[in-house]
Amino acid sequence: MSTIEKQYQHCLDVDRQSGRTPLGLMSNQVWADDPRRLLFVLSRYKFVAKMIAGKKSVFEIGCADAFGTRIVRQSVDAVLATDIDPIFIDDCLARSSEDQWSMRYLVHDILSGPIVGSFDAGYSLDVFEHIEPAMERRFFEHACQSLPSDGVFLIGTPSLESQLYASPGSIAGHVNCKSSCDLRDLCAEYFGNVFMFSMNDEVIHTGFSMMAHYLFALCVGPKKI
Repeated sequence: MSTIEKQYQHCLDVDRQSGRTPLGLMSNQVWADDPRRLLFVLSRYKFVAKMIAGKKSVFEIGCADAFGTRIVRQSVDAVLATDIDPIFIDDCLARSSEDQWSMRYLVHDILSGPIVGSFDAGYSLDVFEHIEPAMERRFFEHACQSLPSDGVFLIGTPSLESQLYASPGSIAGHVNCKSSCDLRDLCAEYFGNVFMFSMNDEVIHTGFSMMAHYLFALCVGPKKI
């Protein structure tokens, strides 16, 4: 069997050699319930990948099924994807491969301690809003302790202003959403430089943050804790 146009024959070759890649637990649910959201999530991973491209070793806090993590792995040498829930890590391991995009996975609660290893960057998407305000400084302290003095850390989180339009399911888990200014000030307590970005759907920009649905804080240079 071959394709009519020869350049698409590689599609069949990959299918025969590697089979089909299944969606993870969370990405499967998103694809079933709200397909557009998968685009938004993957766009966030693309932004992270662009910001830390070329780094040797990177950790992720709260990877869930790590479906988007491969986008980051494409731009760095190694990724350790962590999550508090063993259900998600088991799902990651069940779908893991030893191809050019291989990654490591670990069950870890960042509130319990820093991530052990040698890293030059880290990131966390859609996690901070689930951290109780009373524990947010522990989150930052342990993230900083996982990085070198010139390390880079990115946080992606829904904005406080967006919660007016959030779904009931999202609101139930979101206990710590912040405005851009408040998130920047908090990050500045722990990093020497903080650069804020706004995001609406899949578009990342530096426009008026009060109208942003999602926020990114690009943090550089963790302070000594």
